[in-house]
Amino acid sequence: MKLFSSGSNSKDIARERLKLVLIHDRANVSPQLLEMLKTEIIKVISNYMEVQVDELDIQLTRIKNSEGDRTISALVANIPIRNVRCAEK
Repeated sequence: MKLFSSGSNSKDIARERLKLVLIHDRANVSPQLLEMLKTEIIKVISNYMEVQVDELDIQLTRIKNSEGDRTISALVANIPIRNVRCAEK
């Protein structure tokens, strides 16, 4: 999500905010919690890879489980990777 990136016009900011509200409604998760999850995911992945933060898309959605008898939450992340960092051991 590009909520706080520079160069965003008001239309893009409004769209991102609406996405957060819809995610909250669908998955019963506050926009603040989703933003904290996003920040932590970026922090951890950045230890191993260089990612394009401005192209990052994280969504929390509701899907039917494999048996189809109940709905579960699913975290879907699209994280473009620029480069993999060398392992240091």
